[in-house]
Amino acid sequence: MRAVRYHEYGGPDVLRLEDAPAPEAGPGQVRIAVGASAVNRMDIKLRSGAMASTPLAHPRIPGLDAAGVVDQVGAGVTGVQVGDRVFGAGSATLAELAVLETFAPVPEGLSLVQAAALPTVAETAGRVLSLLPGDPGAVLVVDGAAGGVGTILVQLARRRGLTVVGTASPAKHDVLRHLGALPTTYGPGLVDRVRALVDHVDGAADLAGEGSAGELVTLTRDSARVVTIADFSGATEAVVTDGSDGRSWATMTEVADLVAAGELELLVDTELDWSQAAEAHRRCESGHATGKVVLTLSDTW
Repeated sequence: MRAVRYHEYGGPDVLRLEDAPAPEAGPGQVRIAVGASAVNRMDIKLRSGAMASTPLAHPRIPGLDAAGVVDQVGAGVTGVQVGDRVFGAGSATLAELAVLETFAPVPEGLSLVQAAALPTVAETAGRVLSLLPGDPGAVLVVDGAAGGVGTILVQLARRRGLTVVGTASPAKHDVLRHLGALPTTYGPGLVDRVRALVDHVDGAADLAGEGSAGELVTLTRDSARVVTIADFSGATEAVVTDGSDGRSWATMTEVADLVAAGELELLVDTELDWSQAAEAHRRCESGHATGKVVLTLSDTW
């Protein structure tokens, strides 16, 4: 099969389209003919070597999320058969064939591009919300609200009756208002800017990892009510969640159904052919994307 791979850690230019062995579906898994694969911040960290302690031993295929058509069903899988459209999460998804470990049918009315954009950001948004005060009327601050996770988190919180203050660059403030958040800018001085908008803060999410956790703790007055998915420095007082403490995959199907029904907006910033994988990584890495960056596989669709 054809796949995007990298043989060494580095910038986006290490990505190349080449031949690779086809994977096989194991127990509880399905293999799909991939129609679309999303780029996540974790893909950037893995490709750059930011999380590595030794050189890359073997070529690696990036990608955690994908959508496509089932072409192989692993042992023990029920409710899905060859030919079904599914979306979900796995690894090495930027290839003609990919194995998904967590998957669900693509709802009617949802495109493969939309479905591929959902798994990781929806799961993460649901997990973060589950760790924060969630009673109707609670006030949340979301630092980094215009990205893939942030735009979903804002809408889920608003649907549950929460007030949301979201940070983003000024150019993205209209987007945040449209999604139901009170916008402000990020960076030093966040405490004063937030207090000018709301009289108290019940919980906060650090989605950007730009050193805001301390100010978020000041706003909530309780480090247990600040959750970060981006600051793994070991110096933060905030609650760090990386998924090892449990996942929220039910949110993936919840969000997919809401998007298909027109009750929640899924923002796709950029859609590119998979031959432009390096450009897609640059766009995601720039921090300028509003929503998701998704690659489509023209060679197979």
